[in-house]
Amino acid sequence: MLRRLALLAGLLALTPVVADGQGLEVFGGYSYMHVDANPSFSSNGWEFSGNFKPLPWAGVVADFDGHYGSGNSIHNFLFGPQVSWPARVSPFAHFLIGASHVDSGPFSDTSFAFALGGGIDAQLIPHVKWRVFQADFLHTDLFGFGQDNARISTGIVVHF
Repeated sequence: MLRRLALLAGLLALTPVVADGQGLEVFGGYSYMHVDANPSFSSNGWEFSGNFKPLPWAGVVADFDGHYGSGNSIHNFLFGPQVSWPARVSPFAHFLIGASHVDSGPFSDTSFAFALGGGIDAQLIPHVKWRVFQADFLHTDLFGFGQDNARISTGIVVHF
């Protein structure tokens, strides 16, 4: 019972935050990744993220992507803080940690991963922004080898 009351109190405390326009941002779009394997290769795919923003300049991000090419598929599942400069043209930076999973023919592996990066969002209309670019240094340890990958994405951000 006490847990339910605490959860209800937390949700009620967030109501003014959401009403002030903080809330949730959802991003979806195209993503390109250069994979530092032997041999290295490039892959195309998608990226989707949700950013819960309790403050106008700070949020918590859940970031998911999938990249496909050269007989491989790579998926990343990353979470962490993101800071931004709230404006019509809004730069942001984040540090995300999580996991990476690769399927390469008969072989697959999952490893720890982290991403360090940022980008720029530009407002198109109220509640809709264009993510002009997002660039990330994405480190994985798939198959026991450290890879320092580059990921670049673009797409649409919707603010709720």
